[in-house]
Amino acid sequence: MKKFKLIISFLVLFSGFQVAFAEVLKVGATPIPHAQILNFIVPALKKEGIDLKVIEFTDYVTPNLALADKSLDANFMQHEPYLKKFDQDRGLNLIAIAKIHVEPLGFYSKKIKSIDELKDGATIAIPNDPSNGGRALILLHNHGLIKLKDPTNLYATEFDIIENPKKIKIRPLEAAMLSKSLNDVDGAVINGNYALQAGLKTKDAIFTEGPESPYANVLVVRKGDENRPSIIKLKNALQSEEVRKFILDTYQGEIVPAF
Repeated sequence: MKKFKLIISFLVLFSGFQVAFAEVLKVGATPIPHAQILNFIVPALKKEGIDLKVIEFTDYVTPNLALADKSLDANFMQHEPYLKKFDQDRGLNLIAIAKIHVEPLGFYSKKIKSIDELKDGATIAIPNDPSNGGRALILLHNHGLIKLKDPTNLYATEFDIIENPKKIKIRPLEAAMLSKSLNDVDGAVINGNYALQAGLKTKDAIFTEGPESPYANVLVVRKGDENRPSIIKLKNALQSEEVRKFILDTYQGEIVPAF
């Protein structure tokens, strides 16, 4: 009996050591769906000796700066075109190491039900960051509202509009504010994660991106950290079949796996 108690005591102590020596991994994310997906894999990573701490942000800039200054170990909140432009402009040496999901960009309105109802001189809000702004203009181009000089340019701006038959006014706003602007504009092109946060669904959009979208959301780390064992465990957990099923079951097509 005494021997049995000693064994139990040893196992409890060993378990305590495992918890005490679990590696803490801090990952920045926007709340929906990124933080939700990360929180889903917390138990799986705990079994791998990783204590995943999900740090939530409401913008796209701070998580990259926090990763660069080593306040974070990784982030998951952006697509690769945005990352490449941001990294180039700031010289941060951040890299994408895994594609996780796609969030279709959509055109939403509280004032019209179809493109045909859009009046001349209407105001359309779009994201004010370079890659998402270009992405929004390409969407408007693809649906005939404007014509761009080069519709393959992911970083197109309003100055690249060569035809604007309805004289649409483009209003760039911070991505997180677009859903809140719907009462003040005729329509807004809204990122999928912020649309979800605002309770908007793909079926509510007048039109959305198609499956050809190159804007998969990615797991990002500092260059040189991509082979850290804990980062590899995080990557594998995010690209697991369990996460694929979680995305499909939870978001019902509002976002789709990219792996």
